[in-house]
Amino acid sequence: MSMRIKELGTITRGSLIEGVEMRLDPYQSIEDIKAGKFVVIEGEKNDFFSMITDVRLDTTSPQILVHPPARDDLLMREILAGTSAYATVMLRPMLMVSRINPAQLPEQSAASEVAEILPVKTVPAHFSNVYDAAEEDVSQIFGSEMHDDKYFYIGTPLDMTTPVCLNLDRFVERSNGIFGKTGTGKTFLTRLVLCGLMKQQRAVNFIFDMHSEYGWQATQEAGQGKGSFVKGLKQLFGSQVAIFTLDPESTRRRNVQADYEVQIFTNQITVEDIAPLQDELRLNPTAVEAAYLVVNKYKDRWLEELIMRGKEDIKGLAEELGAHAESLSALYRKLRRLEDFKFITIGGSSEDIVTTMMDYINRGIHIVLEFGSETSMLAYLLVAGIITRRIHELYVKQTEQYHASQNPNDRPRHLVITIEEAHKFLNPHAAKQTIFGVIAREMRKYFVSLLIVDQRPSGIDDEVLSQIGTRIVALLNDEKDIQSVLTGVSNTGGLRSVLASLDSKQQALVMGHAVPMPVVIRTRDYDDQFYRIMGHRSIEELDQQALQDEADLFG
Repeated sequence: MSMRIKELGTITRGSLIEGVEMRLDPYQSIEDIKAGKFVVIEGEKNDFFSMITDVRLDTTSPQILVHPPARDDLLMREILAGTSAYATVMLRPMLMVSRINPAQLPEQSAASEVAEILPVKTVPAHFSNVYDAAEEDVSQIFGSEMHDDKYFYIGTPLDMTTPVCLNLDRFVERSNGIFGKTGTGKTFLTRLVLCGLMKQQRAVNFIFDMHSEYGWQATQEAGQGKGSFVKGLKQLFGSQVAIFTLDPESTRRRNVQADYEVQIFTNQITVEDIAPLQDELRLNPTAVEAAYLVVNKYKDRWLEELIMRGKEDIKGLAEELGAHAESLSALYRKLRRLEDFKFITIGGSSEDIVTTMMDYINRGIHIVLEFGSETSMLAYLLVAGIITRRIHELYVKQTEQYHASQNPNDRPRHLVITIEEAHKFLNPHAAKQTIFGVIAREMRKYFVSLLIVDQRPSGIDDEVLSQIGTRIVALLNDEKDIQSVLTGVSNTGGLRSVLASLDSKQQALVMGHAVPMPVVIRTRDYDDQFYRIMGHRSIEELDQQALQDEADLFG
């Protein structure tokens, strides 16, 4: 049983469904009580780990509000405070642990090792005391990096310094989401999570880096400490990360050395890659049907033939295929935009970029695919769809081989694919067509899951959202977004107010599969200390180590 010191108040009423109410101790300042704070209710038989969801001012008599004490009447204010005028705090119990007397434990056993963490199925008794959570409480519920490398420290509870950890083994079991309105630090949160997966070697990561923010250094986000830039994954993990680029010139301008320059040939693009882009390309269904007619005749050269023949004789091609001329002409006009992308080459090639990427993935090397100046949504959707579809096909084959052989050496490495602007891939229409909707629903069946990053969760299909295992949610203001991000979560009433009250920087609500209970955290700093923990050393430290090694070698 933890030694809890700071008593906040006592339980006065409540229910299992609606939560319980605490009367705040008159000696506690109501301004220290914040929505999302982690507290513990000491019941008669159980400790109830709870979250503050709301705060209310109450009085015993309406007359006090009709005739409040004057500003300078300090004596009357003190007399009324805590008795006739008081604060009520709403709590949502999330977990409960049986209270164990240490004297009754077997020798060499700790209460934290014996106590079983259970879902809440009852409520604490009247007048149960409520305390600030102690460090031992946080470690007991959320685990500790010091005791098991499956845990990764992501932040601390409000007004505490004890680490809250993600269970990475549970995190990679499902697809996950990072949500928040623009400017709340979604990229920063995503970097933290990716660093945890890389450092603890829980998965190989493939990041579709739309704005070149993950591979090498990126601009520091406001509110995240001093300095203009933060280090990227390649700087922190060196050869464990490979940078692929669609725009070599942009990469070189930033003084970054890419590991591979990506070219996609038209014979590697299928109609299945084009069909989900109907909104971006403004294609109608008849144009897509026309595309299949081209495929039937020209197979994997369909796009090359359409673009090259379309420049000269689109009507002749339509007659040859038996296609509607206007539909085929509309398809040609839309798809000729692909020629503007520097990373697309008209024609075929035996060189397959996805085979190269799979070689890196199978060796456990993480990939960051930079788009450089190719930041149009069409480019992002097209490339992410083409590559992910092919990688998924190869993973299905590897998984089937593993199931057939049952040889541990054939087991595929778990892959986490990170996509931004996820609502474009996973809206109700696209989720039924794109490979991303398939992966989100598969629940890691083929060792592939998604990490989706988005500012508009209301744009994502509800079925997909219900499959999201862990959600890390920064500030959201739109009621539709708040409602969507809580899809599939039980007892959401109190969490709505918590989400709406988050600070705009370095605060997030973490809930779902990788944490035992929802918790509001202040995210850890992404700074020099964090870099060292991840294994990065400065040039000065490397020079000093080299001198020390030389001294050890030569005495």
